[in-house]
Amino acid sequence: MPFLTAICRDMKQSKFSSFEQGRVAYQLLRWTVLVIPVSLIVGSLVALFLWLLETVTHIRWEHEWLLWGLPIAGVFIYWLYRLGGKQADKGNNLIMEEIHQPGGGVPARMAPLVLATTILTHLFGGSAGREGTAVQIGGSMAGWIGKQLRLPAADLRILLMTGIAAGFGAVFGTPLTGAVFALEVLAIGVMRYDALVPCLIAAVFADVVCSAWGIHHTHYHINYIDHPLVDSLPFIHLDIWLLAKVIVCGVAFGLSSFLFSTLMHNIKHNAQAYIKIPWLIPVVGGIVILLLSYIAGTTDYLGLGVSSKSPNGISILAAFETNSSVNDWSWLWKLVFTAITLGMGFKGGEVTPLFFIGATLGHTLALLLGAPVDLFAGLGFIAVFAGATNTPIACTLMGVELFGTTHVLYFAVACFTAYYFSGHSGIYGAQKLEVRKWR
Repeated sequence: MPFLTAICRDMKQSKFSSFEQGRVAYQLLRWTVLVIPVSLIVGSLVALFLWLLETVTHIRWEHEWLLWGLPIAGVFIYWLYRLGGKQADKGNNLIMEEIHQPGGGVPARMAPLVLATTILTHLFGGSAGREGTAVQIGGSMAGWIGKQLRLPAADLRILLMTGIAAGFGAVFGTPLTGAVFALEVLAIGVMRYDALVPCLIAAVFADVVCSAWGIHHTHYHINYIDHPLVDSLPFIHLDIWLLAKVIVCGVAFGLSSFLFSTLMHNIKHNAQAYIKIPWLIPVVGGIVILLLSYIAGTTDYLGLGVSSKSPNGISILAAFETNSSVNDWSWLWKLVFTAITLGMGFKGGEVTPLFFIGATLGHTLALLLGAPVDLFAGLGFIAVFAGATNTPIACTLMGVELFGTTHVLYFAVACFTAYYFSGHSGIYGAQKLEVRKWR
C-alpha cells in the first residue's frame, strides 16, 4: 500500500508539473506579444535619440559659441516642463515610484519632453549622459501601451520594467545588462524575478531594432593579459597582487560614487532653497558651467565625453590609453561639471558621465599603483556606475558585454567593492532600501 500511495502521489505531482509548465509556456508567449511593440517603439526612439545626440555634439564642436546659450537653454527647458511636463520632471524616479506603488501613471509626454530637452542640454554644452533619457523613453512608452491595453496593475508594473530594460539595453548595446539592471535598480539588496524573462525579451528586441536603424555603439578594448603571480603555484589562476590593487581601487570607485550622488543631490536641494525664482536656477547653473570651462581651460568635460573634438583631448576612450591627456583630476572635473548640470535643472542621464569619471579615475590610479591602465580604466568604467546605482550584478555583466569574459573576476570584485563603499546613497531617490549593506 505505501508503494501504491507513493506512485499515486508522483502521478499527481507530474500532472501538476505539466499543467504548471503549460502555464509558463502561455505566459512566455503572452509576454512576448506584449513586449514586442514596446521594443519596436523604444528601440526606434532610442535610435533617433542617439542619432540626434551625435549630430548635435558635432554641431557644438564646430560652433563653440553655442556654449554661451547654455543659460538661455536652461530657461527654455524649465518652461517646457513647467507648461507641459507636470510630473514628467521627476524622470526615472517617477517610473520607479509607479513600479513600487501604482498611482497616476507615467505620462506619454515624458518621452518627447526628455528627448528634446536632453538634446538641448548637449547642443549648448551641458555635461550629461543618455541613460536617463533612454530609460524615460522606455518607461513612458511602456506605460502608454499598458494603458491602451488596459492592463491590470500587476502586469503594468512588469511592462514598465520591460520599458526600463528596453531603453537601457538599446542605448548601450548591452541587452543582458539592461534586463538585469531593470530588476536590480528598483531596490537595494533584493531582486524580483517575476519580470526576468519579459525584461530580457524587451532588451534583446530593442537592441536589435536600434541596431537595425544603423546605430553603432562605441567599442572598448582591454588588451591586458593576466598572469599568475606565483608560477610555482599552478592552482592560483590570477595575480593576487593585482587583485589586491583592484580591491583598493574598488574602494576609491565606491567613494567617488558616493561623492557624486551626494554632491548632485545637495546642489539640487540648495539651489531650490536659496534661489527663489525657479527659472533662475538653470541660468545660474549655465553660468557656473561656463566659468568652470574657462578655469579648466578645456571643453572636454562638457557633453557625453565618450570622445573628444581633439585627437589629444580628454575622453573615455583616451582613458584606456597609457599615454593620453587624461590628468590626475580629470575624474573630479567631470564629476563637478555633471553634478552642477543635472542638479541645476538640465536634462540627461548620469551614467555616461559616471563612465567618464570611473575610467579617468581608473587611469589615474593605475599609473599611481603601477597597474595596467586599460584594465583599470575598464574597472572604473563599470564600478563607479555600480556604486552610484547600487547595481553591482548588472554592472559586472556590462563589463562582460563590453570588454569580454577574460577579466570577469576583476569586474566582479571592483563592482561589489564599489557597491559596498558607496554607502546607501545613490543617484535615484526612489530606489528602496530593502536590505542594508551592513549590520
